[in-house]
Amino acid sequence: MSERKIKLQIKDMTKKYDNGDGVEHINLDIYEGEIVTFLGPSGCGKTTILRTIGGFLDVTSGDITVDGQSIISLPPEKRPTAMVFQSYNLWPHMTIYENLAFGLKLRKVPKAEIDADVKKYLQLVSMPGCEKKYPGQLSGGQQQRIAIARSLMLKPSLLLLDEPFSALDAKIRQQMREELKKIQQDLGITVIFVTHDQEEAMSLSHRIVVMNKGKFEQTGTPAEIYDQPATLHVASFIGEMNFLKKDGKTIAVRPEDLTVSQGHGGGQFDATVRTIMLLGHYVVMTAQHGEDVIKCYINRDLSERLKEGDPVSLAVGKHTVF
Repeated sequence: MSERKIKLQIKDMTKKYDNGDGVEHINLDIYEGEIVTFLGPSGCGKTTILRTIGGFLDVTSGDITVDGQSIISLPPEKRPTAMVFQSYNLWPHMTIYENLAFGLKLRKVPKAEIDADVKKYLQLVSMPGCEKKYPGQLSGGQQQRIAIARSLMLKPSLLLLDEPFSALDAKIRQQMREELKKIQQDLGITVIFVTHDQEEAMSLSHRIVVMNKGKFEQTGTPAEIYDQPATLHVASFIGEMNFLKKDGKTIAVRPEDLTVSQGHGGGQFDATVRTIMLLGHYVVMTAQHGEDVIKCYINRDLSERLKEGDPVSLAVGKHTVF
């Protein structure tokens, strides 16, 4: 990664609110053409960081640079960033064309160029031919596509997305993620994404910053975060995880890394089948081991030989000890 160009640098940045909440001593380098996601529960500071990058919040101390130039003294409209919010923020009284053209008109871009750009970016977000419609005539997913197109038309150095898909239903969300990933690849643009949805973070990002209470718990690729969680918080926040107590330590092991066999004595933990649920091509089995309920993924074949109350033993594969 060292030969890649650093696009955005956050240097020892602190943003404190009057009530003492906020984030402090934030340091992060984001490379050109990368999708980086801030992931964490509500109130952990991820939107605060995004808004300081976009210029909607002033920093208390520290610096933020894009392409080596400090941007903290610039107002949002002068920054090389564009932000897409959860709420679309389209003007209801304007047509889609007028909504998209608005920012470029302010920049005094010639009409022919605006026309060509509107066409191009509507095509890019798979919404061609809807120039004359009003936002109210579009679904939530379509309005969010228009909001993304509008941001991209400003040709930002950085696209900032604040939980942009959280108001959409699951199927549309999935579609929008795929679209966004494709657009990002086509344009080679740098994207910073904020979400509390770990599946979204895993599927979209080149790197994920897992946050908790205003601090970075771990920064890494989706595979690193999933396979080598640095803290108990990260382990419990990303994916399904079992926590088993043994000899005063906590073993964190994913359901897919447990091997289940019938009868006791075949693995490190003896347990009893609690529930068996068929989820399409695989089966989720929960087993009771003392106080702990352990989740395992098993194949259909084994599930048909087991019933609730049966003795099983669990062998631990890949795991992390805390």
